[in-house]
Amino acid sequence: MQAYLILANGRVFRGVSVGCPGTTIGEVVFATGMVGFEETLTDPSYYGQIITQTYPLIGNYGMNSQDVESGKIWAKGYIVREACKTPSNFRSEKTLDTFLKENGIIGIEGIDTRSLTRTLRESGVMNGAITTEFDPDAEPEKKTALLPQIAAYAVVDAVKTVTCREAKTYEPTEAGEWGDTPLHVALLDLGCKNNIVRCLQKRGCRVTVLPGTTTAAQLAELHPDGLMLSNGPGDPAENVEIIANIRKMLSTGIPTFGICLGHQLTALAAGAHTCKLKYGHRGANQPVTHAGKARTFITSQNHGYAVESETLPADVGQVSYVNANDGTCEGVDYFQWNCFTVQFHPEANGGPKDTEFLFDEFVSRMLAAKGVIADA
Repeated sequence: MQAYLILANGRVFRGVSVGCPGTTIGEVVFATGMVGFEETLTDPSYYGQIITQTYPLIGNYGMNSQDVESGKIWAKGYIVREACKTPSNFRSEKTLDTFLKENGIIGIEGIDTRSLTRTLRESGVMNGAITTEFDPDAEPEKKTALLPQIAAYAVVDAVKTVTCREAKTYEPTEAGEWGDTPLHVALLDLGCKNNIVRCLQKRGCRVTVLPGTTTAAQLAELHPDGLMLSNGPGDPAENVEIIANIRKMLSTGIPTFGICLGHQLTALAAGAHTCKLKYGHRGANQPVTHAGKARTFITSQNHGYAVESETLPADVGQVSYVNANDGTCEGVDYFQWNCFTVQFHPEANGGPKDTEFLFDEFVSRMLAAKGVIADA
């Protein structure tokens, strides 16, 4: 079946359908990872977006039920150069095409993804549509009718859409080095990836995942040892109520670790500003330099917005990590709160694992706050 990608600028890419037939509209972005395509597809941070994979062959090791980062695909569509039809891996349970169909996702393969990526890099991310319902060249009037819908599309209420509806607690999978009594972490689900929970569980933490709309008063009722602010989708500045709640939570002095959207919302709570990047950082090969230790780590990232470093009040916090490619803010250490945040993903599956030690730092802060160890 033929499929077509129509960009907001009117450009059309012709390809072949993969996944479900139909028409879908979203923000077209690109991700540069060579592996981790299942984790990418099920990452709630991609809510409202059409994902372009720059690596030319996707699905070659198949899909399985262990690697998902959430219960469904949140993206609006999927673009690949070639979708592997005969995956080869002992963990493979199904093909990419089957996985997309099961989740009701419309995709396209066989297009020049290098050309598309160059367009997005030069022009910036833009809206687009994937359709199997008409040929834009044969029926130009349908393309003309669809273009205003493409232009009008916007990702809104993202966190409220992807967050959990009720609290759920996960027990530790390993005992902590300090003893058998687990630390209790409250995780604010802003679009949380499953591996954040796993990284805490294997460090001896009991994790209670809370809806993103949880208030400071509701958090206090749980008496947690620490607060985790997860990743998530959309424009951080639209989450006015959540930002106010986070500000109140942090003012209690609770040890806090924020990732991705959690990093951005914390900065907004501190009085800083965020901005939309031209084409974002999405992939598993983003270099990040520690501002004080002159050391660079390779990180996994997925964000279209960034904290504007110059707007962070000097008496509130300081930038701890910067992106080695474009100099954007990748982390903040706060003075007024017991809190540190990073823009990148230390929990990333399928890697890299270079910065997973940050979860150990979070655990040390919680133990220090309880008086189990000296100040971290």
